[in-house]
Amino acid sequence: MSVSIQVAAGAELTPLFFPSKLFIKCPSRRYRHLYETSAPPGGFLTSARHTAPESDAAIRVKALESLLAEKGLIDPRALDALVDTYESKIGPRNGAKVVARAWVDQAYKQRLLSDATTAIKELGFSGLQGEDMVVLENTDAVHNVVVCTLCSCYPWPTLGLPPVWYKSAPYRARVVSEPRAVLKEFGTELPDSVEVRTWDTTAELRYLVLPQRPAGTDGLTEDQLAALVTRDSMIGVTRLPAR
Repeated sequence: MSVSIQVAAGAELTPLFFPSKLFIKCPSRRYRHLYETSAPPGGFLTSARHTAPESDAAIRVKALESLLAEKGLIDPRALDALVDTYESKIGPRNGAKVVARAWVDQAYKQRLLSDATTAIKELGFSGLQGEDMVVLENTDAVHNVVVCTLCSCYPWPTLGLPPVWYKSAPYRARVVSEPRAVLKEFGTELPDSVEVRTWDTTAELRYLVLPQRPAGTDGLTEDQLAALVTRDSMIGVTRLPAR
């Protein structure tokens, strides 16, 4: 088994663990679920709810939301639906289109791997939190998974809003120290022959995983392929199943 922590192509980083009071909070993460925790499908947070304290801004946002809801000025369910739409539907569909294009167009794939920011912009996806992108290709020999150990930096133009578990302290620590265990809790079990690479996103650089194309999809169109791509597969915590 091989595990490496990387921040850029060819660079190695010794895992560092910080007390929660030292976690740096990105000023761009100003939306309602900031630093909350909830369990992903595998439930790995259920036994380890060690989270960084909420910021003053997050507490104020929650208080304001509660007040507006009590006065009947907003519907919390509508807000939840809006957040879910941007978190799991609109945003990740952009990344899925990038992945599908790379699967069907080898020339585009090479551009994507060599200059991800420019290649992604070819499809119309760019902007805040996506200015400097790197795409990591999963293969039979290497599996990549992405984390932001200091806060929750995330490629918004291609993946939308980060899921709550991605921002949680347990994920940020455990995917560095025991990535295979975390992947297993998402239902991803890898043979020892596969090298696991954990990539630490920074304020300057965002990563997107290019998952392997599922077996049995040779006859599918680009749009059909894009429909198979999930947000979690582009973070690297899951693999796409064969058809």
